[in-house]
Amino acid sequence: MSSTYKAPELGPEDKAEIPVDSSERAMPQRPRWSGPTYYGRSQLKASPFNEWVVGAYIFLAGLSGAGMVVSTIADTLRPDSARITVRNARYMSLLAPVLGSPLLIWDLHTPQRFYNMLRIAKHTSPMSIGTWILMSFTGFAGVSAGAEMVSALLPGTRPWMNTAARIAQVPAALTGAGLGSYTATLLSATSTPFWAAAPRTLPVRFAASSIAAAASALALLEPETGMRRRLEGVAAVALATEFVAGLVADRTYEKAGVADARLSRYGRVEKIGVTGFGLVMPLGLQLVGLFTDRRTTRQLGAIASIGAITGSALLRVATIGIGDESARRPEISFRFSQPENLSAKDEGWSIREKMRRLMYAKNKR
Repeated sequence: MSSTYKAPELGPEDKAEIPVDSSERAMPQRPRWSGPTYYGRSQLKASPFNEWVVGAYIFLAGLSGAGMVVSTIADTLRPDSARITVRNARYMSLLAPVLGSPLLIWDLHTPQRFYNMLRIAKHTSPMSIGTWILMSFTGFAGVSAGAEMVSALLPGTRPWMNTAARIAQVPAALTGAGLGSYTATLLSATSTPFWAAAPRTLPVRFAASSIAAAASALALLEPETGMRRRLEGVAAVALATEFVAGLVADRTYEKAGVADARLSRYGRVEKIGVTGFGLVMPLGLQLVGLFTDRRTTRQLGAIASIGAITGSALLRVATIGIGDESARRPEISFRFSQPENLSAKDEGWSIREKMRRLMYAKNKR
């Protein structure tokens, strides 16, 4: 006796109900992708990072590296008036190796992974390049900060220690410049849509944000009015650069179809914390400070500096969180995976060109 088996009608064209959390349930549904998905499931995995832990490492790395860049330039142009700023920047450079590196190693869950990254050096791997940038910066910044500390404790060694600190701060500034932006390049090299959609503007945002945070932190610690105003001016220029880069990135995200990933909790963090509190407010306060008395100007500058530092930290956290959201939502990842999204005339190479160059580099090795 035979029986007829009826195949289920559910297929990749249909969207099955999948569990979502409360934030996703309340999120407005404006999918840019109208084609099929695999039962409404994501084709990508979100990163295993803890947004706040890794975001804190990226922030501290950018703050330390950019601080050395700003102080080295200041020490070259104004060695006398910038003495306190240079000293503070050398000590601040230790934040990345002392606090940032343990956060990174802790989030790896297996400390041996960091050790294994030191066993190789690959010029085609952003992770490998970033590891050696961090290690190089740690060495040079450590020498510069150590020499500064010895000269303060042992005044008789001051001429020799000051010379050693000035020599070490130059390579520390060079590697610090890379430390402030390499993490954006690393994120852009992944398949996460929000990170990979703007591989040119994301490093600019990270670098400008790092300069703004470092200059703001040094301005808070600077007692001399003239030098403090110069540092606040540097921070304002960096914030304006970050703001413009953000506008360009917004257009890129809209064009790539990944902007809906911002309709989430971390999207609100970016809108309110980064753009509002970390960009618009500091720039507005700096502008108002031009027309007030000296005491009010200093107070407004301090508030603006705190806002810039906070916005820089939240930029990293929000970027990681929005990227994870873009990976979890299939309509975003499928839309971004279309070949026209990364044409050579827009942001980077096309997918076909990327694969061709990747295979060429692999065969060459």
